[in-house]
Amino acid sequence: MAKIEESKKILAEIGMPTRQQSDLCSYVLLALLKLDEYESWKNSSNEWIRIHDIIIYLREAYGVIYAENSRETIRKQALHHFRNAALIEDNGKSTNSPNYRYRITSETLELLASFGTELWNENMKSFKNHHSTLIDIYASKKRMIMQSVTINGRDFEFSPGKHNELQKAIIEEFAPRFAPGSECLYVGDTTEKDLVKNTEKLKSLGFTITLHDKMPDIVLYLAEKEWLYFIESVTSVGPMEPKRIKEIDEMTTDVKAGKIFVTAFIDFKTFKKFSDTLAWETEVWISEMPDHMIHLNGDKFLGPHKLR
Repeated sequence: MAKIEESKKILAEIGMPTRQQSDLCSYVLLALLKLDEYESWKNSSNEWIRIHDIIIYLREAYGVIYAENSRETIRKQALHHFRNAALIEDNGKSTNSPNYRYRITSETLELLASFGTELWNENMKSFKNHHSTLIDIYASKKRMIMQSVTINGRDFEFSPGKHNELQKAIIEEFAPRFAPGSECLYVGDTTEKDLVKNTEKLKSLGFTITLHDKMPDIVLYLAEKEWLYFIESVTSVGPMEPKRIKEIDEMTTDVKAGKIFVTAFIDFKTFKKFSDTLAWETEVWISEMPDHMIHLNGDKFLGPHKLR
């Protein structure tokens, strides 16, 4: 039996849904195990691996070509479900981090290494008996590294990573200082794009939202002053450049509320890296100096400093 067929059989016996017994999922499982067509299952590996590495391995070992832009498909259709079923774990990094990796759990590795041997049926029975417990264990490990944040009075969890650390700071440090009483209409998460999205309110304010629009990382609305804050959380890419301002303007041509464009940085070092690309008439907030802002607004705030 070809390795791809054996992989499908394993996923079926474990009890994965039919959609997760596909060619894609079966090949991903083989890549995670570092098993080529001629390798024995007893030689299965559970080294940490990136999605990019999975793509490269499948191309070299099986001649199966997945484009680099299929990484999200691999993550959503295979790896996400494997993790939920406690077949794999991740290393707790942000999903947009170059160091984000997955590996087969030790329990799953022990099971799969016995495929094709007289121990397989017994090991599969034992694995299934403890499967629910394993799911709880690995879900608990995942929750331990999540970041709790309160948005509009409700508790949410951000996945780990610097980008979400900064988003948490924007909500908990920036908003009370510079947008007190504001409502969060939108915030994304690195693993859940629309963690909070008040579509009804956004449309009532005049937003035109399509599937192709890329929302700012955070949108706050201060009803008292009718101000909208468009905030980009920048750790590596995505500041308020002129091109980004144009994209948001096109999405909000019918919005009557005042628009405030803010780029948030985690530290001054990161700000300096992007300082020459920032658009005029925008604001800068740096979380390591939360009480201050930098205004790229010409003479709007020009005047003598008031002595205290």
